Order: sequence, then structure tokens, then C-alpha cells
Amino acid sequence: MSFLKALHRAILRRPRHPLQRKFSSNGYVLKRLGSSYGGWTFADNKDLHGSVIVAAGLGEDASFDVAFAAKYNARVIIVDPTPRSAAHFHEILAALGSPASSGYVSGGKQPISAYDLSQINRDQLTLVEKALWKHEGEMRFYTPANDAHVSHSLLFGQVGTSKSHHITVQATTIAGLLGELAIEPCNIPLIKMDIEGAAFEVLETMFEDGIFPRQLLVEFDELHHLNSENYARVTNAHERITAAGYALICSDGHSNVTYFRVEFDP
Repeated sequence: MSFLKALHRAILRRPRHPLQRKFSSNGYVLKRLGSSYGGWTFADNKDLHGSVIVAAGLGEDASFDVAFAAKYNARVIIVDPTPRSAAHFHEILAALGSPASSGYVSGGKQPISAYDLSQINRDQLTLVEKALWKHEGEMRFYTPANDAHVSHSLLFGQVGTSKSHHITVQATTIAGLLGELAIEPCNIPLIKMDIEGAAFEVLETMFEDGIFPRQLLVEFDELHHLNSENYARVTNAHERITAAGYALICSDGHSNVTYFRVEFDP
């Protein structure tokens, strides 16, 4: 057997979670906005127009956030304490009013010129430099093992590195975030969470606080490193979400999934 055939078979034998099966529900009008790296699929619902949404996890790809703000004349609350993310955000603000002059790139760092900022005003984009978590307070935010990467994590101590490689950030809950911004939870139709493994804890606390946005866009980072522990963690999170009245309406076949709270489906 050739090396390539053996590698292909090994890949096919890797454990897969049911959420990693590509899926799109026919019961919803689905829309995708953003780049191939940072884009998301969601239900194109009427309550999104003129709305306020929460987008946790910016990195250096704001393609979804910018496109959403423009399409729906919406305000996007971006939550990310990563220094490079804050720098990227302020570059975006400096370019407000400018049309896109280049396309998206395939990696996770988008050029500012790729964003169409011609129809967005300053009030539509807000950055909160905190980490979402299950409680408030100071937290260690672990740096990526590869310096070329931007995403930090509250949970993932990096393989092959000391857990001393971290910065200290302020953490908040969804309820705390909305309270700080004087936003009523019932006015949030969509929350996106790309928060490097912390989604389960944040969602659990959010549900306990009685906050149930119509749509949840969640990246399960554990699916990138699927072992028995991560498999169980993702399964528990999915079961908790569906128990709260949500239906899975889309999966990209990798780690991004979209839920719609069917209890309020008209």
C-alpha cells in the first residue's frame, strides 16, 4: 500500500462527531456572510434588521461582523480581549466609509481593504475587550503555541508550552456584558461564539440567567482535536442547547454549527 493511500485511510478512520456531518435545514432561508475562514451561516430572519447582536471572538477576521452590520443596518457588539484583535478593530474604524478594494484572503488575517465599510457608521461596531466566561473577574488568557496565530483561550493550555504563557484579562458573562451596555436580553436575536473552547460554560450560564437569543452560532473548537473527552463535551453542549428549545439548522461539517430556537418559530 502506498503512503498516500495509507494516509487517506487513516484520515477516514479518525473519530468523527455527528455534528461534523455537513447539514443544512430546508425549513429555513439560510444566508452566509463573510470570508471562507471567518464567515457564518444563519437563518435570514426578519428580526435581524436594525438589530443588536453579540459576536464573541474577532481574531483578525471581521468579515462576518462587518457584512452583517452593513446588510441588516445592525449594531454588532464584538467581544475579544486579544491585543491583536483590538488593533485590527481600530484599523477597521480608521477605514470607515471606504469601499472594499480587494477580496478576502484564505487565511485568518484579512486585509482592511477587503472590508466594504462604505455603508457602516461608527455606532454600528462596538468592541468590548473582555473574555466571555461563566463568571466575572480576572482570568488567565493562554497565548497560542504558534506566534503566527492570534486566538487566545481561557481553557486551552497549549501543547508543548508552559501554562505560564498567558496574559491577564477581564472576564464577563453574557448577562454582565448586556447589563454593562444597557441592552435588554430580549432585544438580542443572535449571538455568535467563536471563543476557543469556552462556549459550553458561557452557554450554560447564559441559559441559567434566562437569556435565549433566537439564533446561536457556535464554534466547537473541541472538534478540531477530537478525543473521548472532547467528544463527550461537545455532545453535552449540544444536548444542553437542544434542551433549551433550539434546533440544529446548519453544520459546516467541521466545527461551526447554527441553532434556531424553534419554540419561537412563527
